[in-house]
Amino acid sequence: MNIREGLTWREIAVKGVIMSIPYARQSISEEDIKEVVEVLKSNIITDGPKVAEFEKKFSDYVGAKYAVAVSTGTSGLHLAALVAGIKEGTELITSPMTFTASAGCALFCGGKPVFCDIDGQGLIDPAKLGMKITEKTKAIIPVHYMGLPCNMSDIKKIANKHKLIIIEDACHALGARYLDSRIGDCKYSDMAVFSFHPVKLITTGEGGMITTNSKELYDRLLRLRNHGMIKNPEKMISKNEGPWFYEIPEFGYNYRITDFQCALGMSQLIKVDGFIKRRREIAAKYQAAFKGNKNIELITENPGQLNSYHLFVIKVKDKETRLSLFNHLKKNGIHCQVHYIPVYWHGCYEKRGYKRGLCKNAESFYERIISIPMYPGLTDDEQNSVIKVIGDFFEKK
Repeated sequence: MNIREGLTWREIAVKGVIMSIPYARQSISEEDIKEVVEVLKSNIITDGPKVAEFEKKFSDYVGAKYAVAVSTGTSGLHLAALVAGIKEGTELITSPMTFTASAGCALFCGGKPVFCDIDGQGLIDPAKLGMKITEKTKAIIPVHYMGLPCNMSDIKKIANKHKLIIIEDACHALGARYLDSRIGDCKYSDMAVFSFHPVKLITTGEGGMITTNSKELYDRLLRLRNHGMIKNPEKMISKNEGPWFYEIPEFGYNYRITDFQCALGMSQLIKVDGFIKRRREIAAKYQAAFKGNKNIELITENPGQLNSYHLFVIKVKDKETRLSLFNHLKKNGIHCQVHYIPVYWHGCYEKRGYKRGLCKNAESFYERIISIPMYPGLTDDEQNSVIKVIGDFFEKK
């Protein structure tokens, strides 16, 4: 769906648009569809065996002990913030260069998001973290922006010093690596949260996953995902009334995921390394094409970082150039996006007292960035078109 114009890609083709290249899209195979259909034809389509099977395969892939599948990446962040102890009177530090859920999860719990500025790669800057920590700080959510891992070693040292929980926002970063660690193995954190939205590395339609190495956190995440419900008689406080009996010692949420979504997730997970290989090939081609263009600044990997390239972001001179380039690409049937508007610029944060100017690096970064097409199904011809249209734009300028 072309969200901006309310048309499907087929309708766009009928209307005679020169071409239509989305900035991102899912990659669904016939095998994926077959796996989903098989579950839909079965007796159990939700809260069944496919959920646990997907969790096990996902935890094995990233290298964590436990995984909890949930309805969205946002619900995963919410549950992670809850079990981290975020509540009224506490604070959670995160990046402003992210989607609203990375900060909103603190508000969902009654806590307060605190924004730490970024470095030149768009990642939370450990050098600035210390000045944001107060006696109310309970947790840090570093965001692996674009699929590029944060400096987790330095972040972990700071968190350990102040006894803070680390929740990695890994919604962009399935398959990414940091030093000797695969993102999601929780070597440098307490929990990591992933998203399976259609434009992410793999998809379940909507969906998410929380990984952890803590049995205590895992057990509580499982309960809160399902209304806070306990069915094991050995863990109940109340007298067991019979085989139907359950109790709810604390309120939870219906953040469950379906079996047919998990069937799709497992089918996609088999292909994830191939997806990432293709994304990195596309990224390398963009980098080679734009390396000599003085009007474009590229965001590259540092030693110890392996980017899984959920996004490919370029930086241009200023916001006026960005707007002109955005419109030029759209006019030529190439759909791009800006990731992200600084979170605290949104009205729901302004109403809570957050002001522009809070994180100057993030605001300057936002004014220059544009996300161009990046997804495994992007063909060489389509990518060549993107490169040519961008090159033509700067030649004319």
